[in-house]
Amino acid sequence: MKNNQKATWMLQTKKADFAAWAEHFQISPVTARIIRNRDITEEKEVEKYLYGTVKDLYNPHLLKDMDKSIGILQEKIRNRALIRIVGDYDIDGICSTYLLYQGLRRCGAMVDFQIPERIRDGYGINESIIQKAYEDGIDTIITCDNGIAAMEQIRMAKELGLTVLITDHHEVPLDENGEELPPPADAVVNPKQKACPYPFQGICGGMVAYKLVQALYEAFYIPMEEWEEMMEFAAIATVGDVMRLQNENRIVVRQGLKQMPKTKSLGLRKLVETCGLNIETLTAYHIGFVIGPCLNASGRLQTAKLALELLLCSDEQEALHMAEELSLLNEERKTMTQKGVEEALSQVESLYINDQVLAIFLPDCHESVAGIIAGRVREAWNRPTFILTRGEGCVKGSGRSIEAYHMYREMCGVQDLFLKFGGHPMAAGFSMEECHVDEFRQRLNVQATLKPEDFVPKIWIDVAMPLEYVSENLIQELKLLEPFGQGNEKPQFAQKNLKIRSARVLGKNRNAVKLSLVTESGLPMEGMLFTEGDSFMEELGRKTAIDVVYYPDVNEYNGRRTLQIVIREYKIRD
Repeated sequence: MKNNQKATWMLQTKKADFAAWAEHFQISPVTARIIRNRDITEEKEVEKYLYGTVKDLYNPHLLKDMDKSIGILQEKIRNRALIRIVGDYDIDGICSTYLLYQGLRRCGAMVDFQIPERIRDGYGINESIIQKAYEDGIDTIITCDNGIAAMEQIRMAKELGLTVLITDHHEVPLDENGEELPPPADAVVNPKQKACPYPFQGICGGMVAYKLVQALYEAFYIPMEEWEEMMEFAAIATVGDVMRLQNENRIVVRQGLKQMPKTKSLGLRKLVETCGLNIETLTAYHIGFVIGPCLNASGRLQTAKLALELLLCSDEQEALHMAEELSLLNEERKTMTQKGVEEALSQVESLYINDQVLAIFLPDCHESVAGIIAGRVREAWNRPTFILTRGEGCVKGSGRSIEAYHMYREMCGVQDLFLKFGGHPMAAGFSMEECHVDEFRQRLNVQATLKPEDFVPKIWIDVAMPLEYVSENLIQELKLLEPFGQGNEKPQFAQKNLKIRSARVLGKNRNAVKLSLVTESGLPMEGMLFTEGDSFMEELGRKTAIDVVYYPDVNEYNGRRTLQIVIREYKIRD
């Protein structure tokens, strides 16, 4: 069951000299308008957006403490000191660990890695990991995708005489006066630090690690081509951690996708193969929704070391076996998620239909899928959603928000209920005693100040473009805007009052509708709509006109190419 409110369609109205951009860059004014809608304002930014290369990436030495980290690592490598990488169990942490491990080994380091287990260890470096490193004779710990908030843990490591380098991209903790409170490590590389002059804060942990490897290769006179040959892992981390595909993120993802077919990781090849994909034609979508979830599944249901060992594997049969195991784990994760989503939606219908903030307790749900379930319920109802599960000795919770609700700030208003909590405007996590669950739900709803319009989703349209403008040339030109994803969404066009000549349901699951449409000027056009076909036909009834939000496409069938539109949203006209 879904929120029945139809989304509001909003037209982007950002201004620029589209004709001048079109002439200068030899693109259509339509494409120029879309680029402006991605918050690009200067011609040099347009140039970088359309044609940026590795040469346009920022200098890694601009990162605060980068040179200090490289100096320490050079000394440790020369002295054959034992180095341990401490990563994280998600896709960004896995790729960060891979990049640092391969980079340090290439420079001759004595290095191994440790990845915390989600349920046993929780997020990031902890005391037991530090104690084990000390007992193993480790000299230096280098974190990736974690560590910036590990004040007590890093203090413990320093007291034990360990050298600690932090590479991370999360927010720097603040003291009661709002001053930064970084942990007492020997060096901290994180673009979010106020004193860091790096020009772009929005990079993931994998990108920070990739930058460190770049600077390390410079120091050891290793050809930069070898660094570029690992770019696919920075790309996978960027897409998998849902970073905005803007600025240098966009360049790394675009170049990384081109690098993918040449990857030296046999394990990555086998995973792509096992997922039924062609490595030559991978897109950001495939990383975000097929490859990424498989890599993440190991950290959710078993240990992220399985995913990392797959990426490092050099034996064909072993790599194939591990890829298949990851694929099966992901199928198991999907089943668990679907069961949780159905149960959560049922609770909303029967218990919380009038709540502004949804807090749903699923005691038997695996805590690793709580965040995914929260996201699905949020999508269905467009309300801030928390999913709570029964963990070891307490309740664990994961939240996903809507634009109008600053989740972390609202949680600060009930922080006396938490054992631990953290997050940002759109997502959060916490633990609490089970006896506080009902009070948590009640107090969040009492303090919420959301208005009815906040629950209505918005569909942003780039250009209200008549179908007469659709051509193969334009469709080809729109490929310049790829890769699409967070912060560089696939363009959306709109046209009103299309006449429906015919409609028929397709697919064995009846989940597609083919529409024969005609514009007011008489131009015919096929339209594909992916939805519950029978429900759409019932809604359509005898009506014969429709407004659509669409993306233009070319349909190839039996060697014949025809223009069509893929309908993303629709409103049937009375």
